[in-house]
Amino acid sequence: MKLFFTLATILILSNIGLSQTIQGTITDETNIGLEWANIINITQGTHTHSGPDGIYKFKNCEIGDSVAISFLGYESKSFQVEENKSTYDFELKVKTVSIEEVVIAPQVDALHLFTDINLKTNPVSSSQEILKQVPGLFIGQHAGGGKAEQLFLRGFDIDHGTDIAIAVDDLPVNMVSHAHGQGYADLHFLIPETIESIDFGKGSYDVKKGNFTTAGHVTFNTIDRLKSNIIKVESGQFNTNRLLTQFTILDQKKQSAYFSGEYLSSDGYFESPQNFSRKNVFGKYINSISDSNRIEFTISHFTSQWDASGQIPLRSVVDNSITRFGAIDDTEGGMTSRTNISLNHRKTISTNTFINNSIFYSNYNFELFSNFTFFLNDPINGDQIRQFENRNILGFNSTLNSNAQIGSVNFDYRVGVSLRNDKVNDNELSNTVNRSEIINYVKYGDVEESNLGIFANGDWTFGDFQINGGIRFDYFRFEYLDKLSQTYDNSSLSTSIILPKINFIYNKNNNLQYYIKMGKGFHSNDARVVIAQNGEKTLPSAYSIDGGFIWKPTADILLNASIWNLYLEQEFVYVGDEGVVEPSGKSNRKGLDLSLRYQPLQWLYLNYDANYTIAKSIESEAGEDFIPLAPDLTMTLGLNFLHPSGFFGGLNVRHLNDRPANEDNSIVAEGYTITDINMGYQWKNVSIGFQILNLFDRQWNETQFATNSRLFDEVEAVEEIHFTPGTPFNIKGNISYKF
Repeated sequence: MKLFFTLATILILSNIGLSQTIQGTITDETNIGLEWANIINITQGTHTHSGPDGIYKFKNCEIGDSVAISFLGYESKSFQVEENKSTYDFELKVKTVSIEEVVIAPQVDALHLFTDINLKTNPVSSSQEILKQVPGLFIGQHAGGGKAEQLFLRGFDIDHGTDIAIAVDDLPVNMVSHAHGQGYADLHFLIPETIESIDFGKGSYDVKKGNFTTAGHVTFNTIDRLKSNIIKVESGQFNTNRLLTQFTILDQKKQSAYFSGEYLSSDGYFESPQNFSRKNVFGKYINSISDSNRIEFTISHFTSQWDASGQIPLRSVVDNSITRFGAIDDTEGGMTSRTNISLNHRKTISTNTFINNSIFYSNYNFELFSNFTFFLNDPINGDQIRQFENRNILGFNSTLNSNAQIGSVNFDYRVGVSLRNDKVNDNELSNTVNRSEIINYVKYGDVEESNLGIFANGDWTFGDFQINGGIRFDYFRFEYLDKLSQTYDNSSLSTSIILPKINFIYNKNNNLQYYIKMGKGFHSNDARVVIAQNGEKTLPSAYSIDGGFIWKPTADILLNASIWNLYLEQEFVYVGDEGVVEPSGKSNRKGLDLSLRYQPLQWLYLNYDANYTIAKSIESEAGEDFIPLAPDLTMTLGLNFLHPSGFFGGLNVRHLNDRPANEDNSIVAEGYTITDINMGYQWKNVSIGFQILNLFDRQWNETQFATNSRLFDEVEAVEEIHFTPGTPFNIKGNISYKF
């Protein structure tokens, strides 16, 4: 017996000696850490990925194990685990993007692989193109680049952001209780060339995401260091011009800083010039104070102003009163600006634990003049409205991340807290004339809204299985001071919501992942509506479920398919008569998603995304249960090339089906299929190219609404499609120099 215990002890100790933890840092050639690089133990069939700054830690490796390092767009490396060596640092060199190197890692939102490929094979250069990089996300613009884009995702007409949470780094983009619409998300302060990566998820399955996460969420991450300075000039039809400059201010091993600036102007393709202009500046400073402390400071400012021709009635085009690019009221337009300041601090507590803290501040101004109904309500002065606000946002986020291993079970957990306060002064809706005279105030007051969020989340990994589960608690306080009341009227209301989430993932191997996701999300209501309705349906819930897979059937194909269902307690519906979005009834959506990335040649890439949805209003009778403007089918197709000779380019097609514009589908918003192309040549540090929008010069309507309006010479009002025409054939060229 004594001999048995001695032999057992020797065996256990020898196994402990063979099993070890390796760690290190993975960087690119400019010493920038590569997050989410794949580290694969080929011998044992296990894998992990690098974290912030490219730091990784890999447990349970044995001497002699073969380990491979890969990252999309970089050369792969491999090594063998050596005795008495635990640290392995690597510098990866840039190379042509290869789908063959993609590893489907065990994470809840591995779908970011699809946006990674998009960004590296089809770089963006405009704010509209930013959102097009997200699979399944469609956009429409009806103010020439001035207003935030209209968004479509999974059978939602999201308006400007009511059902998708958008963020840049840790800064929220959506505006609560906004003068123009709930969840208004103006992303125009983000300069496209500063984007490093895009994280996104469909449905409401990420416990870190709170308000507006119903159809999904998108987070844009900005680059930490510039690989090169750049000057870029673009010019095209309709007096469209753009200037971009990016340069490094400080470039040291432990600290860096850069600046990016953008100026854009255009008269647009309308008969009345849009006089659009936008100015953007962005700066980022990073300092690794010590091995365990890192700070990141960013500051940005943007301002924009424009004139607009508005949404025109179909009947006026049919009877030749105006052309497709004409206007009934061309005095529409507006201005907006936003200044953002944020400070992020990451503290490494141990090799397994770190904490992220961030604080942010935004000052935001908005003024918009619109006329949706022309002379319906005021036959003398017309129905022009003014929406205005001045807003200050202050908030912080703090998240503790840690890892533990109990036997063969790996456990990652996160706990976090966030606080956001919006103070909106002079939130206004008024009737105006010629953008200069206020006839009367419809709504006028101050809004203060606070949101406290607390969450806990855990990942349990055992073998090929992973369970991700968590719970989130959100508390809201709404306050509204009505300045139109004859007496002092300052009302407030508080409420809260609990959001459980659970996700099951099975990683059959590095090329195939199955998943089932279930979660509860919500979108908050406008504070003015909350107060007026005495808190009823303040935080309508969304319950969603997804089932699908991510699969590499061959080395050069990446495929995602899913079937999903989403039940929403309260729909937000556009009301054309008033130009506002109002709460409506319950709804249900179910559909199929498909995404494909294919690399038939080393320099040729094909991408395809499709979403089919059945969207119905639950509380309406059959035949009157259509959800206005909810698309049933959207598709995008792209063919892009990056040839070693220096030539690059692409062809991109997007399709939106016909969709109901009202509840009984008696008015239809026409669909469209539009083709864009781009081509260029890179020679050393100089790049020259061109882009053609609407290659086949199709007549199409970018945004459409069923609106009840009356023209000046009409006796009766008419309800029909009112639209903003999409861009005609439009060509622009560009030249850039890197140094």
